[in-house]
Amino acid sequence: MGHKIKALIIDDSAAVRQTLTEILSADERIEVIGSASDPFVAARRMQEQAPDVITLDVEMPRMDGITFLRKLMAQHPVPVVMCSSLTESGSETLMQALAAGAVDVILKPRVDTRQLLREAGVNICDIVVAAAGAKLAHLPLRRSSAVEKKLTADAIMPAPSPSRAMAQTTERVICIGASTGGTESLREVLEQLPADTPGIVIVQHMPEKFTAAFARRLDGLCAVTVKEAGDGDPILRGHVLIAPGNRHLLLQRSGARYHVAVKDGPLVSRHRPSVDVLFRSAAQYAGANAVGILMTGMGDDGARGLLEMQRAGARTIAQDEASCVVFGMPKEAISLGAADRIVALSQIPNEIRRAGADR
Repeated sequence: MGHKIKALIIDDSAAVRQTLTEILSADERIEVIGSASDPFVAARRMQEQAPDVITLDVEMPRMDGITFLRKLMAQHPVPVVMCSSLTESGSETLMQALAAGAVDVILKPRVDTRQLLREAGVNICDIVVAAAGAKLAHLPLRRSSAVEKKLTADAIMPAPSPSRAMAQTTERVICIGASTGGTESLREVLEQLPADTPGIVIVQHMPEKFTAAFARRLDGLCAVTVKEAGDGDPILRGHVLIAPGNRHLLLQRSGARYHVAVKDGPLVSRHRPSVDVLFRSAAQYAGANAVGILMTGMGDDGARGLLEMQRAGARTIAQDEASCVVFGMPKEAISLGAADRIVALSQIPNEIRRAGADR
């Protein structure tokens, strides 16, 4: 293969540096050019060889990860993936990191079981590769291995029947999928929505625990109410539900009312939660009442689901290449002909407002 992505690992734990080095080096797309125990050692390494992407520990001695990230973005922007333990305090800090310019988040790999490590390894490598290709200028800031089997939404629920009868309802439901670059892009969209916006359900690829902190941060910034989804939560006007990390989120229906189901299950399209799973459930239970929006992210999760939504009569939208941090998921959907409209990030709030006004 051609040029390998050059990765630099910064973590004060020797065990984490070793594990991450092994995980990344096993992927033929990635070359680990070095590791460092703190930002000062890392800065010297970067003078010798410039990395394409950095994994950065949140909490380190001498200089914490957020401070280093801010200095890096101001002086020598490089795509950065933050690496954190699975803690509530760490998740709050990570929200600062995403606001400061980090492209994505990974959990420090745990080695409890071979299966856990294999799943984590696939996810970590995909995130690092996606981050390396990120267009940092498009981050809306405030100033596996490839052989791993890839499941489809069939693993969680059967394909929708095209003849399924739909009870009449006038309620719109907005379904959004995003991955790399999506956290700040979603913030930019949701901040512009009025409090009476139709109910919104979001799958943003993000580890467990972090989604709750992400939802709290958005809730404090937006006129709409934002929360991490719980099983059975109703989809209400003016409310946004975000899929909990490591759980699939499905749209369901009882009479004319929508609610969500939170489910365990295998990785789908290499992800849990998976946009394909949400979009398929929207095609099945909301049909023409739904709007599907696929935003920035690497890979193809959500592309087939958006096509299913379109075939069920939903309005479908993909973010355009010019405004994406990573033009992967929308590109795949566009190539399938699944997007009725292709719009810039700045136009997505207008599309959502228009959908609400149609009814």
